[in-house]
Amino acid sequence: MMNRYFMYLAYSGTQYCGWQHQPNGISVQQRLETALATVLRQPSPVTAAGRTDAGVHARRMVAHFDREEPVTDLPLLTEKLNRLLPKDIAIDRLTPVRPDAHARFDALSRTYQYTISDRKSPFNHEWVHRMSLKGLDFELMNEASRALLETSDFTSFSKLHTDVRTNLCRVSHAAWEREGEYWVFTIRADRFLRNMVRAIVGTLFEVGRRKRTVADFHRLIEAGNRSLAGSSAPAKGLALTGVAYPDNLFLPVHP
Repeated sequence: MMNRYFMYLAYSGTQYCGWQHQPNGISVQQRLETALATVLRQPSPVTAAGRTDAGVHARRMVAHFDREEPVTDLPLLTEKLNRLLPKDIAIDRLTPVRPDAHARFDALSRTYQYTISDRKSPFNHEWVHRMSLKGLDFELMNEASRALLETSDFTSFSKLHTDVRTNLCRVSHAAWEREGEYWVFTIRADRFLRNMVRAIVGTLFEVGRRKRTVADFHRLIEAGNRSLAGSSAPAKGLALTGVAYPDNLFLPVHP
């Protein structure tokens, strides 16, 4: 029986074509699998909780990999991997899980945040979408956001021509909040469709600028037509910030 481990990591997506392997660019998955193969001296495929698009970041991604022999010193393996990985990918910790635990299919929920600001900063330009906030009505945007909790079909916010079998998702939280100089949209759901969060945010911007009404937002959700929604917000403001799992997936860590 193989030994399976969950890997908790963070990365800046600026320099990558996304999480998943692509023929025309370097992916986060590729970097991780190369580092693992080097340290473990065997091919080590990595499966993630989700597939972030090009330019999208992760403050908390979870992925799993298998190893025939158990890892006796997980902190040491974490350190070795971090030495090999580029500066924009960092592993926080490794933890043993049941052999049948799955980083993607066992996730109870995922949380994304989209961050905007109207202030220029040399320190956050890669992960904050800078835009004018003048006239942007966040109360209207939050009123519209509540409609996301009342629907399950997110076809209107899904990238077209994908290979997913269903566009049904359950959103449990969706709201804008002020955090210092930033406004942050936090959305939590059991699953997300490709481009879903960026499409939602881009459409909410139109509500906030009174180019659409809250009623319009409700109607476009019901229509199930991506062409009726707004343009997708830029990737740089989006980050995966959390993935939740059942406690019974995890095994005790022996000293």
